Amino acid sequence: MRLVFELDALPALRQAAGAEIDICAAATIAELAGVSAVRIGIDDTLKPVTEVDVSELRRAARGFELRMPVHPGLVKVALEARPDRVLLAASGREGLEGASMVGRAGRALNLGSAGGKGAPPLAPVMRPLAEAGIETWLRIAPRIEAVKAAHREGAAGVEFFTGGIVDLPRAERETELEALREAVRMASKQRMSIGIGGGLGYRSVLEVLEGAPAIGGIAVGREVVSRAILVGLDRALRDMKQLVA
Repeated sequence: MRLVFELDALPALRQAAGAEIDICAAATIAELAGVSAVRIGIDDTLKPVTEVDVSELRRAARGFELRMPVHPGLVKVALEARPDRVLLAASGREGLEGASMVGRAGRALNLGSAGGKGAPPLAPVMRPLAEAGIETWLRIAPRIEAVKAAHREGAAGVEFFTGGIVDLPRAERETELEALREAVRMASKQRMSIGIGGGLGYRSVLEVLEGAPAIGGIAVGREVVSRAILVGLDRALRDMKQLVA
């Protein structure tokens, strides 16, 4: 099971607290703890994550992923950094208003819905990344229609956004987990690489993984950082890795 550590909470904390936080040191600790890759998210404002953060992380990390919205102006940042993988996700201005799965920064792209309302054109971003040999994944809602749309776009893999699932009441959560299982089966049938990410913590991750054995990786972030305040980053990541091994 690939474990990806999302570092976004650290630059956000740096900005909010005005503290000196060595993000590259955190990436090194994460790799020593056994994660497969670290990931950082950018948007078109390049705040709180800057181009300097991206370039320094690329040099510091053996496995480095970049999450970004479908914004042609950010392609240059990705091409210069040459991450191992780019994950295209929603920006704060995309998606369906009021939906739990889409529309906020880092959430699911609005693919496969009726009319594709709010869905940005992917080709202007995906084409130059593909030409540069950079693997591109799409973060999507766990819906069969979204999987089919991602496959048509030529994505190498999909990461199902789970942030809208983990906090639901039990009955609603079961319904969404079944939708996730169906979407995972469809992605597997399409021979796409599969991951999950968003809101996953030490209690929720096993429930999500239980019914979807074809999932090849998970992305975790804020829950790990919260636990790290008490036990340290190395221990927090090793605990998560042991859970999903």
